[in-house]
Amino acid sequence: MGNNPLITLKRVGQYEAIPFDEISLEHFIPAVEFGLQQAQERLEAIRNNPATPDFENTFRAMSELSQVLDNAPSIYYNLMSSESDDEFKQLAQQIAPMMSQFSSKMISDPALFERVKYVYDHLEEMQLDGEQRRLVDKQYKGFIRNGALLSDEKKEKLQKLDMEMSQLSPQFMQNVLGSTNAWEKHITDENIIAGIPVNALKAASYRAKQKGYESGWLFNLQYPSVIPVLSYCRNREFREEISLAYNSRAFQDKFDNQELLKKIAVMRYQRAQMLGYNTHADFVLEERMAHTPQNVFDFLERLYAASIAPAKEELEELRKFARETDGIEDIKQWDTAYYSEKLKQQKYAFDTEDLRPYFRMENVIEGAYKVAEKLYGIKFNEKTDIPLYHKDVKVYEVTEETGEYIGLLYVDLFPRETKRGGAWMTNYQDQGFAYGKEFKPHVAIVANLTPSTEETPSLLNLDEVTTVFHEFGHALHGLLSKVKLVSLSSPNVYWDFVELPSQIMENWVTEKETLSLFAWHYQTGELIPDELIEKIKKAQTFRAGSGSLRQLMLGFLDMAWHAVDPRGIEDVYKYELEAIARTSLLEPAEGRNVSCSFSHIFAGGYASGYYSYKWAEVLDADAFEIFKENGLFDRTSAQSFRENILAKGNTEDPMELFVKFRGRQPDPDALLRRVGLK
Repeated sequence: MGNNPLITLKRVGQYEAIPFDEISLEHFIPAVEFGLQQAQERLEAIRNNPATPDFENTFRAMSELSQVLDNAPSIYYNLMSSESDDEFKQLAQQIAPMMSQFSSKMISDPALFERVKYVYDHLEEMQLDGEQRRLVDKQYKGFIRNGALLSDEKKEKLQKLDMEMSQLSPQFMQNVLGSTNAWEKHITDENIIAGIPVNALKAASYRAKQKGYESGWLFNLQYPSVIPVLSYCRNREFREEISLAYNSRAFQDKFDNQELLKKIAVMRYQRAQMLGYNTHADFVLEERMAHTPQNVFDFLERLYAASIAPAKEELEELRKFARETDGIEDIKQWDTAYYSEKLKQQKYAFDTEDLRPYFRMENVIEGAYKVAEKLYGIKFNEKTDIPLYHKDVKVYEVTEETGEYIGLLYVDLFPRETKRGGAWMTNYQDQGFAYGKEFKPHVAIVANLTPSTEETPSLLNLDEVTTVFHEFGHALHGLLSKVKLVSLSSPNVYWDFVELPSQIMENWVTEKETLSLFAWHYQTGELIPDELIEKIKKAQTFRAGSGSLRQLMLGFLDMAWHAVDPRGIEDVYKYELEAIARTSLLEPAEGRNVSCSFSHIFAGGYASGYYSYKWAEVLDADAFEIFKENGLFDRTSAQSFRENILAKGNTEDPMELFVKFRGRQPDPDALLRRVGLK
């Protein structure tokens, strides 16, 4: 064990970076086992401590059980998502139940709960600061929400349930990834790929060569491959084929998730029932800004009422356009992106592909850094002497204007078969004080953007630029955390608050002042012209009702699985169709299924929380109006956002934090104003 870097807690250089180049597959299980033993010994010392329970000997002691256990599983799960093969992924089937069993036993331990309850009951007598009181309240409720008040028999049942559940979500994600990687199509006929932009075809050609084909184009189900086909390919049959393949991942194939997701939904419901909640949604939303399922439904219904009529009008306009353009009488789901792009070009003389030459990936990243520098006075310096987990990753030292070190940012943006789809931000190390020292945040943003080819650098579309700024907003939340207790650090906040720092950053993307910082043509060096910026702005509200309805569909579907008793659900396909019927304006295509690849809710943290994207859009639209009023890079407004939102983590109620920044509670109409629905 002496040479296991996960056990020795080896760190590299002045930044105490993770030695990724020294960590191997065989290190994880021994490290987790060592950490669990260490934590168990320290738990015994806490529960048998004869001293009167107080914050230090109970709460701080419980939050500092084992640095090894804090680190090894976190590193494992981060790498499982971003850089892992099948053998690596299989470790989750061992690590997840080990961690779940320990967590369940700890949080259901009556002796530990008595100590926690004593401090909670004597809170007014103890001289604790705001953060300490918040942690006491949070952990006390955590014990209750994890079965502390149950009988021994029910506690044992809950532990078994948690252990089994811990294995299901990783399996769900592995199935989605397996199904995604299983489909690819090699094309040699130019007629099939007619209309697809040159840059996308170069990427497909490069992909084919990498896979050993002498010629032609290779398409797969990664986002940068799918979207150009759906948006531009004139061959309707190919659009249909790739659309059905993408939207039927892990459904009715060898990676089928139907039985697995039903099992996850039922077990979540059973767990909530054991703890005295009506549904899993009731359990989850108790610790959210929305608080109750009814509040979520009311929120979704309000947006639905504002979105449905415009969405129907937009669809009729699209139907008419497709009919007049190509004689298409029966528009299908694989036609909407294609004709939307053509209609946008006609209405605004604007093709999103016109933007790619101005959005070289390296410039976009630098642009995000410049925005952060102008807002918060922080700087990003690339480092080449820090170990990486993959050659595509870059790492940056983040500092204040004064030179004071803030933390590390890892950037991993391109697709590969060892990485799951989508985009996300994650923490390798949270900010805060623990084990007698201060830990600086080490965060990462991970995505699957258009890669470079032999002929062109990575050139992004507008959605991908927005994705970069979105995930960078999450990264800023983690980097600019300024709390004392690690477990309360950013971005460990309520789930319907966590998207505010990310989504507010998206607002800067299409502003002229921002684009002037980074949007130069990759060949000529010409700054993006004002006419093009104006077209972007005009097109921002294009099909806003349809876009809103798509997000609401996912929110309703999430609640359909989690705000009910799911035990009677047998047919996943039929149940989903019924759940999303009001938001589906086109006839559903046979074989498509969202639920089976809905990793956000079945393998991520968004169960009963997908509504939070729209909830946070309300928060960010309202918050951004301050910058529209005071100046896009107004330092006073930015400093207030940093101090009241980004730095605070979970040290205060999120609504109170928002009110401190905005001066009042959020205005729901701010979002409708922004997208032109009010």
